[in-house]
This record gives sequence, structure tokens and C-alpha cells, in this order.
Amino acid sequence: MSAFPTSTTVFDSILFRDAFGTPEMREVFSDFSLITRYAEVEIALARAEARCGVIPAQAAEEIAKRTDVSALDFDLLRKETDIVGYPILPLVQQIAKQCGDAGRYLHWGATTQDIMDTALVLQLRAGLSIIEADIAALRGILAGLAQRYRDTPMAGRTHLQQALPVTFGYKAAIWLAMFDRHAARLAELKPRVLVGQFAGAAGTLASLGGKGFEVQQALCEELGLGVPVATWHVARDGLAETINFLALVTGSLGKIALDVMLMASTEFGEVYEPFVKGRGASSTMPQKRNPISSELMLAAAKGVRQHAGLMLDAMVQDFERATGPWHAEWMAIPESFVLTAGSLHQAKFALGGLIVDENKMAANLDISRGLIVAEAVMMGLAPDLGRQEAHDVVYDACRLANEKGKTLADALSADPRVSQRIDRATIDRLTSPGNYLGLAPEMVDRVIASCGR
Repeated sequence: MSAFPTSTTVFDSILFRDAFGTPEMREVFSDFSLITRYAEVEIALARAEARCGVIPAQAAEEIAKRTDVSALDFDLLRKETDIVGYPILPLVQQIAKQCGDAGRYLHWGATTQDIMDTALVLQLRAGLSIIEADIAALRGILAGLAQRYRDTPMAGRTHLQQALPVTFGYKAAIWLAMFDRHAARLAELKPRVLVGQFAGAAGTLASLGGKGFEVQQALCEELGLGVPVATWHVARDGLAETINFLALVTGSLGKIALDVMLMASTEFGEVYEPFVKGRGASSTMPQKRNPISSELMLAAAKGVRQHAGLMLDAMVQDFERATGPWHAEWMAIPESFVLTAGSLHQAKFALGGLIVDENKMAANLDISRGLIVAEAVMMGLAPDLGRQEAHDVVYDACRLANEKGKTLADALSADPRVSQRIDRATIDRLTSPGNYLGLAPEMVDRVIASCGR
């Protein structure tokens, strides 16, 4: 074995693994954890079958006591899995030897996919628990930003052009509302997805006669999983839903990342990721401070989106056991969880220490010299001038302001149609962006008050 790093993917690379994932999530989906889950399911099955009188109780006790994953020959397991195509038969052979005479009752009435699917669900449970905690932490961070900057005016932008004033708290509240919905989705998803699988060769539980449902329920109880109403060997909607949920989460993180990256650009300068010496540095441009976390969040969104599509494709399975789509899941599921955990980790770092330049937000809001509130001025003048004349007056004032480099207030004051009816103080009030925030601050309050916060 080489003494040098040999990983070929970012998920295990010594260089990139903590950029694209987290140690905690990698552990959930590591080989050793997966094999341990297989053994856990086999032990739980033996106990369930002993409870139901299918195998001797003493055999189940021996299987539970003598199964030792750490003592397995992993190199042999690798070689035989490569030959068989699946790891369960080689694994059962090794565990059966560990268990002596009791080993003949191991894997009783089960099929390979029963063990692999149920072990996968145990991984999903652990992985979703991590995701759930990360989402909760991120919601707390976003709620803090929304409240702190509830009344901080900034330019709202549509089609990358200044549109109307908003507040930064309003922007953060929109981000928060997305993750409130993700938290609700996750709570709804878990009962559908965290369901055991035990159905036998073609899913009919034929090998256990009349004891099939009883054993199935006992197995799920042993593992703390839901009991399936029907075999789901080839009904993979729950798994596809899970990965598409992760795609929604990372998609929202990608949206936030794009906002932050644009706002952190030199020309905007409104927010910055937390300062850490050397982070985001350029090898040739000392002034650079690249938004590294946001870049990684955006990349993760693209990666999980691809896997979400793959999982939808993998739903199209033939008859009672798939001939290839099942294998596609083995690629998509672990990588999606690792990428999502990595993206949430980057989001907690970037947003938890986000540097907000309120002065630059105010300066950018004044770039248009009041033109950003042309709609407000029109609506403010309408009661005195009538709506159509107010529109024409403001239109002319905007043209004059652009041509002469004037403020909108100065251009309006120069128009006798305005100055003869409205004093300068009123004009200044109408053209102040901070006075045309609509219900943005109140919308922050509504988001904060929702979800029992």
C-alpha cells in the first residue's frame, strides 16, 4: 500500500474532504460503519426471529454475542464482494464462522437486499439527524441576521438592476423562511423513509410461511424503524424523496451563496465572509479575499442536483428486482449526504460570522440619486397632481436627473408643476429610499414569529 495519499475523489481527499464534507457525515457512510450496520441488521433479524419462535433463542444470543465486525478479514471481504457483486453473502459467511453452530441460523429467510436496504435506512436515520441539527443551527443564525438588520435599508435588485429599497433583514428573513420549510419537509419525510425492509427473495416473505409479517414487525421494532406496508425492493420513491430533499436544501444554500458572492464583489462591497488569516487569499494578488465558503456551497448545490436526477432515474426499476438502477443509488446517496453536510457546515461558518457593511449598503442605495424610489415619488405626487400627470412629471424628472447628473429631488424641485404645489421638505421625504421600504420590516417580524420561534 502506498505511503502517499491515494484518494481519487474530493470526499476522501486529504486536501479537499473537509471542504466538501464533514468528518461526522463521512463516518456515517464509511465502509466500516456500513459493514457494522449490515451486522447490526443480521443480529436484529436473529433476535426478531427468536422472539417469533422461528429460530432457537440460544442461537440468536450466540449470534449477537459472537459477531465481531472488527475481527473480519476485510481484504477477503473486498475480494469476494468483487466476485459476487454484493457484500452480504461474503459477510454472512465470515460472521457465520464467528458464531459457530449458531451461524447456521444467520440470515434466515432474508435476501441480500433486505439487509442492504435496512442498513441503508439506518444510515439515512443517522445522516438526517445530522442534517436536522445543522438546519436548526442555521435557522438560528438566519433569525439573528433578520432581527439585527430588520431596518437596515439596502437596494433591492431585480434582473441585477436596482429596483426598490428593501432591508438586509428582509433578505435574511427570506433565506430563513426557506429553511423553516426545509425543517418541516424533513419532519414529514422521516416517517415515510425510515422504514425497514424484510421481504425475502421476491418480496413475498414466502420462506417464513405464516410468520413473515410477525418477523418483519419484530425486526423493525428491534431497530426502531417503521414497518413497511408493502415490499419496497423496487419502489424507491422514499430514497428518491430523500435525495431530492437534500437537493432542495443545497439549492437554497446555493441561492444564499450566490447572493453573498455578488454582494461581496468589489463593486458591491456590502457583505464579507468572516475574516480568517489566509482564507480566500490569492497566490499572486495580495488584495484578494475570495468568498470560499460560498463557492463551495454553490458547487455542492450543483453536485447534489445531479444526484437528485440520478435517483429519479434509478426509480425506473424492472419487475421485482432491479438490474442496475439499484447500484446507481450506491453512488448518489452517500455523496449527496456528504455534500449537504459540507455545504451546511460552510453556511454556518460564513453566515454565523458574516460581516455586514451598513454604510456601503446605504451608499449603494444612493447611487441612483433617488431614482430607485421613482415609484414612491409618483404615488406620493398622485393625490396632488393626478396619477397620469404625476407619472409624466416623474418620468421627465428622471430623464433630467440622468442627463444632468442631478438628484431626483433637485430635478423635481426644478419643475414648476411640482415646486408650485409641494415644498422641498416633502420632496426630500418622498425621494428618501429609507422611507419606501414597504412592509419589509414587518415581513421580518412575520417570519420570526412563525414556526413557534
